[in-house]
Amino acid sequence: MENAIELRHVTKTFGPVIANQDVSLTLRWGEILALLGENGSGKTTLMNILSGIYYPDEGEILVRGESCSIRSPKDAFDLGIGMIHQHFKLVDVLTCMENIVLGLPGKQRLSRKKLSQEIREISARYGLEVDPEKKVYDMSVSEKQTVEILKVLYRGANILILDEPTAVLTPQEIDRLFAILRRMKEDGKAVIIITHKLNEVMAISDRVTVLRRGHAVGTVETAEMDVPTLTEMIVGRSVSLEIHRSPVKDPEDRLRVVNLTCLGSEGHKVLDDVSFTLRSGEILGVAGVAGSGQRELCEAIAGLYDVAGGAILYKNHVDGVEVSENLVGKTPREIIKKGISMAFVPEDRLGMGLVGGLDMVENMMLKNYGEHSGPLVDRKAPAAQAESLIEKLDIVTPGIHTPVRMLSGGNVQKVLLGREIDSAPAILISAYPVRGLDINSTYTIYNLLNEQKEKGVAVLFIGEDLDVLLELSDRILVLCGGRVSGVVDARTATKEQLGLMMVHVAGEGADHEAE
Repeated sequence: MENAIELRHVTKTFGPVIANQDVSLTLRWGEILALLGENGSGKTTLMNILSGIYYPDEGEILVRGESCSIRSPKDAFDLGIGMIHQHFKLVDVLTCMENIVLGLPGKQRLSRKKLSQEIREISARYGLEVDPEKKVYDMSVSEKQTVEILKVLYRGANILILDEPTAVLTPQEIDRLFAILRRMKEDGKAVIIITHKLNEVMAISDRVTVLRRGHAVGTVETAEMDVPTLTEMIVGRSVSLEIHRSPVKDPEDRLRVVNLTCLGSEGHKVLDDVSFTLRSGEILGVAGVAGSGQRELCEAIAGLYDVAGGAILYKNHVDGVEVSENLVGKTPREIIKKGISMAFVPEDRLGMGLVGGLDMVENMMLKNYGEHSGPLVDRKAPAAQAESLIEKLDIVTPGIHTPVRMLSGGNVQKVLLGREIDSAPAILISAYPVRGLDINSTYTIYNLLNEQKEKGVAVLFIGEDLDVLLELSDRILVLCGGRVSGVVDARTATKEQLGLMMVHVAGEGADHEAE
């Protein structure tokens, strides 16, 4: 039987950058192939070639054994290839059903009853659960992903590509997604999944293809591999995947958030009566489905988001004198002077923490330029700081005077987090610090957070990967729809317990804190 897909010696360049070089791989019918590689290894570029977004400079693509030219997403759909992107391509004000047929050729008017029935039949066949009449803006992240899957299935796709499909799902939602993918496999469809989570690769895939710096380094049977071996294939050398968690020593309350309430642009509550305590020498993890109030919580503490009610009480000893202040109403500059440093990395990495047009030295200066008197600014100290961060965090850059917008996303994150840590904070608020980083850099960041904890810093760590939250944190605060579901001991909690808390706020006792 011929392969569903065969790539032969595919090369793709963007100017001087070689994204894919001489890549060959095969995808069989009725299998799930995992595509692994560090950031910048060429995974998404290769899949964008298959889905018609990019066109290869060299090489050949065979679909069902026949050589073909894929010059647009329409060409890909005509060949039965559909891609579910990491960032969904949906129109919020339309229903599930309307999004599915949007852009399809044919009659201007469709029978909604017939369309709804067809969608329900596809849903039943693969175990998909979504209301065809539901508006996208009322859907959970998991439901939106289901609509994306239905879109490609409705268009007749038999070859599916999923880019980081589990990034923002709860454990229960991941289990449901994997059950859907297994049904597709049983139905003879061919599936490619791009992911960084090696435990998921081991659980769902039949084979694994590894890319490194644009080259395919090999394809292996998943059943014959283990996580350390796969990691070595990805990185090119042995890497320790253990996260060290030292015991909490002499904890003191550093920050108490009491009944914090914040409103969104439409007047609705994005944080609703949130209370918790952050202690010195500990890592307090924050778990929650995307959009549960994590960003607003970080910004409220840092003085970047208006507070409608409640208090943020900061407590510390400065030169032997106890300092206790309510941070609500304080400007970011006033808060920084209290010893609070924030590393917040949104999707727009260069929109909040760093200035893309400035180099590393100038971005270091942004943190403390106001402390200098006189017309001249000291550049020697920030230059030394930039050089130190490059060496410590293995930041890849042509030099300290290169604009940070020229760096990769992962290196931009290293510059931002490194600068915040170097400011010697009493409290470090670190939101998604490893988003976009490769395996080696990720574990470097985890070690840096642990170093801060061991120095007595109170660390608030907002994360996406529940396995990491359970391994790295001492306690975990769970948010659901802007409310606190509970605070649990990370040493005894389970992924399943966290997953349930992420989608359900308990009744009385939900604000109980684990000691």
